[in-house]
Amino acid sequence: MSETVASAGPLSRLPLHDLHVAHGAKLVPFAGYSMPVQYAAGVLKEHQHTRSAAGLFDVSHMGQAMLRPRSGRFEDAAQALERLVPADILSLPHGRQRYAVFTTETGGIIDDLMVANFGDHLFLVVNAAGKAEDIAHLRAHLSDVCDVDVLEERVLVALQGPLAADALAKMSPTTVAMRFMDAGCHVLAGVPCLVSRSGYTGEDGYELSIPAYRAVGIVERLLSSSDVMPIGLGARDSLRLEAGLCLYDHDIDATTTPVEAALEWSIPKSRRPGGARSGRFPGADVILAQLRDGAPRRRVGLSPEGRAPVRSGASVFRDDLTAEAIGQVTSGGFGPSVNRPVAMGYLPAELALPGTRVFAEVRGQRLPMNVAMLPFVPHNYKR
Repeated sequence: MSETVASAGPLSRLPLHDLHVAHGAKLVPFAGYSMPVQYAAGVLKEHQHTRSAAGLFDVSHMGQAMLRPRSGRFEDAAQALERLVPADILSLPHGRQRYAVFTTETGGIIDDLMVANFGDHLFLVVNAAGKAEDIAHLRAHLSDVCDVDVLEERVLVALQGPLAADALAKMSPTTVAMRFMDAGCHVLAGVPCLVSRSGYTGEDGYELSIPAYRAVGIVERLLSSSDVMPIGLGARDSLRLEAGLCLYDHDIDATTTPVEAALEWSIPKSRRPGGARSGRFPGADVILAQLRDGAPRRRVGLSPEGRAPVRSGASVFRDDLTAEAIGQVTSGGFGPSVNRPVAMGYLPAELALPGTRVFAEVRGQRLPMNVAMLPFVPHNYKR
């Protein structure tokens, strides 16, 4: 899960703002916040360091909330949330986390989110730009069963990379045994924190929800390791693109269905036709029909043939002559790990096969691209 780039108006500061400044961050407006886009090392080195060692990302602009069933029964919270998402929350084991999407009545995606089972309640992480709307959406539809408690005084950081587990183990040995998508409370340097083994880079790693008043000490201790480098938004974007992961408001939005977005893996058998709780979520008729018959278009990987990156918004054509666009690039840039341009976008289903050649228009020129398998860089999660 990732967040949209937005933002006009006054900017909010992250709780770790001064720490970022002290570490030489270049700050930019992002989703209403002043965010570090890079540090002194630069985007390329930050990207490569995350792939080879460990990178620390501040994602405190994202929304954190507890969904608490008034009955005290996890099942009631899970069934309530299933009214809004096509994921299977009811079977989510205690101490595990799952990806989900909020859907509209027409099958589009309002936002994507992470959901963890913490026993008597659910812990949710939602995207920054839409977090106020997401919380309002939850309260509007679930307040008959649940309380939605927003966690305002918490920092959220992601520690990502092959050496992330070693770096975190120095403060919390219990985190080593966690597997991908495990979630629970762990003590970091004497501070109880909410920890999941997850992230948005394709690498092994963790997301740490830390009480804000203790966050500076914990983050500084992590950064004191030579294996850990602070990482900004620039490298976060190139890492998630190489990993084939969606950015909300670019690769997914209210006009794209989970099937079009190639996210049907997030809709399990229990919510599909014939399942124990088939449908019963917004847009079910549209989404289940696409699961059965196929979607008219698909999100695909795109590999430009040259060295020039093809950016978000570029129109895609069947050939280098026809005037009518058949699709659009939704994310694109240079992939440092593969040393070539990479992109994602939407194409008609009949052209969404690996190896299909299409053309993107960049500054008035048609540049050839080939449909590619995602991800561009294999995921390295600890299963």
